[in-house]
Parts: sequence; structure tokens; C-alpha cells
Amino acid sequence: MTTTPSWFDGFAAQHITTSGAKIFVRTGGTVGAPTLLLLHGFPQTHAMWHRVAQQLARDYFLVLPDLRGYGDSSHAPGLPDHSNYSKRAMAQDMAEVMTALGHDTFYLCGHDRGGRVAHRLALDHAARVKKLCVIDIAPTLDMYARTDMEFARAYYHWFHLIQPAPLPETMIGGSPRAYLHAKLGGWGSAGLAHIEPLALAEYERCFCTPEAIHTACEDYRASAGIDLEHDRESRARGEKIACDTLAIWGANGVVHRLFETLALWQAQCAGLVSGQAVPAGHFIPEELPSETAQALRNFMC
Repeated sequence: MTTTPSWFDGFAAQHITTSGAKIFVRTGGTVGAPTLLLLHGFPQTHAMWHRVAQQLARDYFLVLPDLRGYGDSSHAPGLPDHSNYSKRAMAQDMAEVMTALGHDTFYLCGHDRGGRVAHRLALDHAARVKKLCVIDIAPTLDMYARTDMEFARAYYHWFHLIQPAPLPETMIGGSPRAYLHAKLGGWGSAGLAHIEPLALAEYERCFCTPEAIHTACEDYRASAGIDLEHDRESRARGEKIACDTLAIWGANGVVHRLFETLALWQAQCAGLVSGQAVPAGHFIPEELPSETAQALRNFMC
């Protein structure tokens, strides 16, 4: 790891082997306080939470993993049906990590892809999730169902990354740093100013390899295939998120412009759903870390 130690002073770092992956995880904060699992998104790592973690460490015991296929977690090649990068498989990793760490129940927050893993975790392991927060996403099935020219133009990567290997891997691999910067500066975020240089260097280290580019594509291939099957099956069975849920999304981003975010989450939840747009683009925990930390503190109490 090249992340500056001052971000996570007092945090422990380890790898935990699950039934399907080897997961890198940082843990720290206040022992005995409520446990909060924070899940990052594409194309980042757990380091995206560094500003939020500094503000929440006194109030929570924090668990910050890298999802399988990202950061310093394992990068196994995708299976033909992409099932090893399904959100169900990634959620199972997180459930096993929390068991290994001794936390039967916990609060949960996910941004971007981490929000989609969190959604599936809250369905498949409902008894373990006390409250859920999702940041700048609407449910995957609803987003794909809404596809039109405007959505495809804004989220073209949802359609590019799912093309059969190795086409997108080869294209991104021609200039991975430029591609990474374009993603990190997009979706309403207006450039890279919100990202600290050391965090940017960490994202570059972790994303700009053939293995990481492939597994990121596999994450999206799963979302356009097996994840939709799982979501349709869950809805057909009447499954809903049992716990109270908070949705936060950026007023400058695509989700705010194209989706009725709160209503879509209300339709998928049995508990109380609250939420709001905030003055940011997509990368809210880095653009508005104090506001993000306060929103989580207010909700997860």
C-alpha cells in the first residue's frame, strides 16, 4: 500500500480469505462503538473514504475493505457467466469478512458499485444490516430499464465495459491513466480537484494494471447479466430491504437528472426511506466529506 499512513492512523490492515476471494480490509476507530462497513465504488478503493473515516473514527468502529477485483483484494479472472463478480458474490465476501472480524450485525454504507453490493447484502443478509445508506445510485434494474439516448450518453461505460473481453480491456489498457482520470473527473464532479494527490496516486496504482481493468469490466458484465437475473428473482419473490435506508445523491450528477431516486428506493424497501440531493457530483464522500460524515452520523444512531 502506498496510501499515506496519516489517513488511517491507528487502523489495522489485513487480508481475509473468504469462500471466493482474498479481501484487503482496514479496520479502526473506536472499539466497542457501533460498527460501520463502508464500501467503495468504481474506479476506486477503500481510500476514497479517508476524509470521512477521519471524522467518524471517534463514533464508530470502521471496516473499510477493497471489493474483490479492486485495490489490494484478489483479481481472479471472470468466469464465463461473470458470476464471480456478481453483487451476490461480492456481498457474500463482505458478510464473511464481517463474520471473521466478529461483527454479527453492523451499519452499512456503499457508494457507486459499493452501493450495489450493499443493496444485495441488505437483501441476502437482512438480519445482519441495521441500517443502509446508498450514495449516488438508483437500483440497477431500474437504471437499465430507463435506458435511452440521454442515459447511454451519460453512462456510456455501462455499455462499453460489458462488451466481450478483451475489447474494452484492450481499449482502456492503451491509456489507463487517462481513462481513470476521465472517470474520476466526470459524472458532475467537474475535474479532479476534489481528489487529493496521494489518493489519486493510489487509484492509479490499483486501477492501471491489466488484471484490475479486466476485473472492473467483469463487475459491469455481471451487473448487466447475472445481477439483473438476481434482482428480477428477488422482486418476483417480493423481497425488499428490511432496514431503514438513507439515499444521498449529487445534485450535479446523472442520477439526480434522470431518476426519481427516492421513489425508486422506497419501492424496494420495507423500512423507512429518507434522502436528499446534495450540492456535489458523483464522488460525494470526497467532494463533501464533512456533510457525508454528518449525514451518516445523524442517520446511523
